[in-house]
Amino acid sequence: MSSPTVPHQVESAGIRLTDPRTGRIRRRLPASDGAATAEAVASARVAHRQWSALPTGERSRRLLAFADRVQTALAEYVAAERAGTGKPAHEAEGEILTSVDVLRFYAGAARAALSPAAGHHLPDRESWVRWEPLGVVAAIVPWNYPILMAAWRIGPALAAGNSVILKPAESTPDSALLLARDAAETLGPGVLVALPGDRATGRLLVDSTVDAVAFTGSLAGGLDVAARAGVRRISLELGGNCPALVLPGAPGHTYAELTAAATYNAGQSCAAPARVITLRQNYAEVVDRLTEAMGHRPAGTTFGPLNNADQLNRFDDILSRSGAGRHHRSGLTIDADGAAEGYWAEGRILADLEPDDPAVVTEVFGPCLTVQAAADIDHAIELANGVDQALAASVWGSGEGQLLAVARAVDAGEVWVNCVLEQCPELPHGGRGASGHGTDLSVLALTEFQRPKTVTVRLS
Repeated sequence: MSSPTVPHQVESAGIRLTDPRTGRIRRRLPASDGAATAEAVASARVAHRQWSALPTGERSRRLLAFADRVQTALAEYVAAERAGTGKPAHEAEGEILTSVDVLRFYAGAARAALSPAAGHHLPDRESWVRWEPLGVVAAIVPWNYPILMAAWRIGPALAAGNSVILKPAESTPDSALLLARDAAETLGPGVLVALPGDRATGRLLVDSTVDAVAFTGSLAGGLDVAARAGVRRISLELGGNCPALVLPGAPGHTYAELTAAATYNAGQSCAAPARVITLRQNYAEVVDRLTEAMGHRPAGTTFGPLNNADQLNRFDDILSRSGAGRHHRSGLTIDADGAAEGYWAEGRILADLEPDDPAVVTEVFGPCLTVQAAADIDHAIELANGVDQALAASVWGSGEGQLLAVARAVDAGEVWVNCVLEQCPELPHGGRGASGHGTDLSVLALTEFQRPKTVTVRLS
């Protein structure tokens, strides 16, 4: 195979990459500067003209070949993903195979006709709508799911006929470099370019002549992208702090599934449950059952470390400022891949909290569940909707009518009922409020990376 598709980089601005499992430096990588960014944009601009001109069938076949190449190199991708994230092998493998599924879905979607039907809408005229690609898309993805979040962005962008510059997070460039390498051989040179670097690199990319920016990350980062992007198209996915409403009659699997979802990827998931809200009469039982379930999920064996030292310090700081009356830990068992110096955090259950507690109003983004008591269902919904983010939520209980009524009342882009964190390429995902805007997944995501052109012809 050829070397990864990556523009020229500056050796003097090196980035130290750390293994989250051990805290030790694992690699040094040059950071991309302004010249490298300009080179990437120019390469993607040339590639876009060729890529967008392909018939949809050919574009689809190349995307399928790209997905096949990633799956063929599965072991290499697993090693790359684990190196930067510390994920257990089964988590990394599952996320790569899910990413392959996303790419294959968009290979099919590339051939779907989404335009309104042509028709006779004006006297003596025939009209139709063309959906055209935006051009060069900057996809800036975070460190929590390096390849999966990349697939969510590059899948629809490429299927729609755009070329993509993929800017991975500073700490997790490994799988992005592999994607660019394999894309060069299957899609064509420059169709997907990797641009590793730090936050300065990301700002240079947004400030460049790209036609659109798809950003997944923090609210602060999203606001910076929005300020820099001006009138260009942007899509923002900015975080969750998601509620889980546990109502009377919740099924027995509720507590194991909530704690498993809250600790998967060490809780570093925007859609993970974070704030458990239950009725006052069930509060003690819910706290006890969550505590018991969390006790079966020790860090180091059932889930991996936090991604970096800053994230661990942030997690510890939020918990140290919390006024929780009860604070339960899951335990820590370091396996052969880890070391005490790594960025490990135990799973936590925080109970007896004030409504404005830092662990409630802030997205902790770690293996933690807070538990709040509500006077009644209306109050539970009020608490659920009481933070700025509105990405996802879950509702647990019995009685289909009541559950669906609560799901409808919760302000979130995605709501699960008696399940959580279950997604597939066919179903859209996106936030509201401080969680951003735009759609990931489903055929609807294609419209994030296309623009309509109406063509009207005078009939002779």
